[in-house]
Amino acid sequence: MTIKEIREQLQTSEKPVAKSFHIGDNFKVLLFGFKKGMKLEDHKAKHPTKLLVLEGDLIYHKEKKDIRMRQFDEVDIPANVEHSVGALKDSIILLTQG
Repeated sequence: MTIKEIREQLQTSEKPVAKSFHIGDNFKVLLFGFKKGMKLEDHKAKHPTKLLVLEGDLIYHKEKKDIRMRQFDEVDIPANVEHSVGALKDSIILLTQG
């Protein structure tokens, strides 16, 4: 249901759409949807995070390095490290924090 909601909202959104998928005492699981060309500008995560590409094609950027990510690719994002994510085509990612 959550991914369907994201896809619906992306039809009219100008920016990535985020939804909580599961939240516990010491963790969060989030889903983000992107249309081609959308970007999460430079930001920092407060907690260690794992990014998993469920579908799509993205560029993950940190510390002057670009990493191209496609379906089922994953990357660890350290806490307090500036990074950005940009979609090369429509994409859905899963983030686990904590």
